[in-house]
Amino acid sequence: MKKVVLSLALVAVLGLSLTSCRETKEKTDEAVENATEAADDAAEAAGEAVDNAVDAAGEAVDGAVDAAGDAVDSVKEGAKEMADDAKKAADEAVDKAKEAGKDAVDKAADKVKGGGN
Repeated sequence: MKKVVLSLALVAVLGLSLTSCRETKEKTDEAVENATEAADDAAEAAGEAVDNAVDAAGEAVDGAVDAAGDAVDSVKEGAKEMADDAKKAADEAVDKAKEAGKDAVDKAADKVKGGGN
């Protein structure tokens, strides 16, 4: 009777261990599949992040180019205004110099006229 009980116990243990191995294999396969899916999702998310970063960098470059163009335009306008102001100042200085020269000539002429009388 002992042998029969021990044999049944041994068969039960073997049956459970084989069942347990199958379940473990199924769980392992499922875990591998889940890990593969997670890796695929992570790779896709990383790809999207790279695409977004490239788009953002492109937009930043476009913005910088636009800003540089605006700055160049502003500098051109400022230089033109400065040139116009400088021309006006030079014209005014020439006019004042002409007046001063005219006044000096008139005073000299008056002295010559007055000194000869």
